[in-house]
Amino acid sequence: MNIGQRTSRFYYGWVVVGVVFITLLVSAAINSLPSVLMLSLEDEFGWDRGSVSAAASIRILLYGLMGPFSAAFMLRFGIKRIMILSIALLVVSILFTPLMSEVWHYIVLWGVLVGLGTGSLANVLGVSVANRWFVKHKGVVIGLLTASAATGQLLFLPLLAQATEAMGWRFSIYLITGALLLLIPLVGFGMKNHPSDVGKPALGEEHVEKPVPFTGNLFTTPIKALGSAAKSGTFWLLAGTFFLCGFSTNGLIGTHLIPACGDFGIPIVIAAGLLSLMGLFDLIGTTFSGWLTDRFDSRWLLFWYYGLRGLSLIFLPYALGMGYTQLLIFSVFYGLDWIATVPPTAKLASDAFGKEKAGMVFGWIIVAHQLGASLAAYGAGVVREALGSYTVPFVVAGFLCLFASLMSIRIQKARKLSAGVAA
Repeated sequence: MNIGQRTSRFYYGWVVVGVVFITLLVSAAINSLPSVLMLSLEDEFGWDRGSVSAAASIRILLYGLMGPFSAAFMLRFGIKRIMILSIALLVVSILFTPLMSEVWHYIVLWGVLVGLGTGSLANVLGVSVANRWFVKHKGVVIGLLTASAATGQLLFLPLLAQATEAMGWRFSIYLITGALLLLIPLVGFGMKNHPSDVGKPALGEEHVEKPVPFTGNLFTTPIKALGSAAKSGTFWLLAGTFFLCGFSTNGLIGTHLIPACGDFGIPIVIAAGLLSLMGLFDLIGTTFSGWLTDRFDSRWLLFWYYGLRGLSLIFLPYALGMGYTQLLIFSVFYGLDWIATVPPTAKLASDAFGKEKAGMVFGWIIVAHQLGASLAAYGAGVVREALGSYTVPFVVAGFLCLFASLMSIRIQKARKLSAGVAA
């Protein structure tokens, strides 16, 4: 029996979870801001939509690509240090935003620098914390931290829109900068890298264990982890289903629900409110998904999540045409399932490829997610221009989700896969 656990019933890992939760919420607010700024920047500087969108495209790509490399940096330098450096990078890039005068300034600041900063404060951060601090309740922690990122983006969207409309886009910039500055002392004093830093084991373990030193190359080790994982069919099934997850969530609904509502005469404030409502129910659904992940077979959870999401997307064109009540039903149902897929996907990756490699491997799975999101964000817009409706993209995404549900039950239970990756 561990003495630390006898002397105190409070587990410091929950403080770490709180710090990371707040950090991911603020990071999510940053990710939601470009869509709010787009029209204001076009009006003030005369920039065209394509140039402004280029920054968003680069940011989305880097947000995904940073995952596996961020995991390696956290292993080498510690989670706390990487969090502070990422927040500092975001502060610098956002503070320079009011000084920009050319579109390439915006692309560098909000495409490259913000993409690098937010990409280091993404799902890999939550998975890394959960793997280090928790054996018991790991699924709940992953669900809670994952939900904070997606929920924050959806919840902050209408708030930042109102602030920009009332006070101007620069006010929103300063508001976000202030929130980031408050994060630095919070992370500096509250964050710990590993349970051994407070003399305790991970919750659910008996003995205090020191973290395994990271000895590989910071840039080639994530690529080697990808090469090892790619030999497993489990990796491709997880990456494939997550590709379709991104395609059907932030790529499609997150990008195109508001303009789709506009096609039916639904005001933008109401459409943004629907996304905000999804964010609220996402927090409930994804956290509950983590609880389920601790207790049930993750493969069958994914089967139901993707299947139900597919049915809801097929229902969406009907809901748009029928009115607010049907859209409200869709928003609640879809919000519960928004990213409920993350906890079981992360658990399957951790079980298959080992705790130490899980962050980097899951980072590559997130890359697949972002590629799917990018394809949907662009492709749905092209189809809408060609056909004059979002019906085909929504229905196609629904059937792809049904296919993802069948892919999920093809995933094998972890046996000796982790040994192959660690070799």
